Amino acid sequence: METLMRERRPIGGGLRGAVAATVLLCTAAGTAWAQADVQTVEFFSESVGRTSRYNIVLPSGYTDTDRRYPVLYLLHGLSQNYQAWTRQGVEFYAPFFDMVVVMPDAGNSWYVNWAESDGGQRNNWEDHIVRDVVGHVDATYRTIARREGRAINGLSMGGYGALTIGLRHPDLFASIGSHSGALEYGRGNLERIRTGTPPRQGSRSPADEARRSRVNPEIGIDGFSSQTDRTPLGTPFLTVEDAAGYDPFTLVRQVARAQLPHIYIDCGTEDGLIDTAKAFIQILLDLDIPFDFMQMPGGHNPGYWTQALGHSMSIQYEVIQRALGRRPIAIRR
Repeated sequence: METLMRERRPIGGGLRGAVAATVLLCTAAGTAWAQADVQTVEFFSESVGRTSRYNIVLPSGYTDTDRRYPVLYLLHGLSQNYQAWTRQGVEFYAPFFDMVVVMPDAGNSWYVNWAESDGGQRNNWEDHIVRDVVGHVDATYRTIARREGRAINGLSMGGYGALTIGLRHPDLFASIGSHSGALEYGRGNLERIRTGTPPRQGSRSPADEARRSRVNPEIGIDGFSSQTDRTPLGTPFLTVEDAAGYDPFTLVRQVARAQLPHIYIDCGTEDGLIDTAKAFIQILLDLDIPFDFMQMPGGHNPGYWTQALGHSMSIQYEVIQRALGRRPIAIRR
């Protein structure tokens, strides 16, 4: 059974600076900047054996037509949840683009199918996205349910997840993207396993443990609303091969050129992950793979992501439109 809820969020303090310039621009142009409705959908995910939720924004004319629409999937970061993108202004940017925007929840999973799960858990989080979330969205809404009609993007952990999932499933997405992506996650685990270095076990005080165990009522998913519950039990990668299979630096070399999705990357110049972004971009340059890259002032924080989101949405929307044959094709003379 699924539950549908609607919510409308005001502009918070964290968004004012990031969107003020656009608000003034739209006002000066005499354009009404409509705020989209954010709906929350609850469903059961077979891949992880639990109830899950995603937020969704539908195009403004969705209920008035029988048209099918492309879909952009936005993946949240570590310690975040399906509500994260509403704090980055997605409901303000969405009305500019004639597409469905879906924001799923994947806990602190890193969007991979875990090699080993403990405590009776089922932690196939990659399958949760590509089978259960995409499947539920396509079955419930009028989507263009093929590669040309889908894009996937994410921030931080979600940036890693979006690139990795997109490169592992190039048949599903026309465009893949990363904001401030933690792209070294797979590679770092690969080196740790290769060298026999044990995983870092951060020591936590009783106060830290109590904080992690505290239920966040905003999430509202039984048994999955504290950081403790949202962190899978087990091991994501057991072997070098496991980790290499989820390393975007490796995967991008393995996908046939004709099958590669469009790649979008951005990062703030004050973000500690920018060197990782540049290292990935260097591979694309070396392999002569087309891509879009943006860097601008900012750190690893919501203020930066709010500014970057509108830019990435415009690029991925145009990539989808071209893939669907809705844009002119340049003719070489």
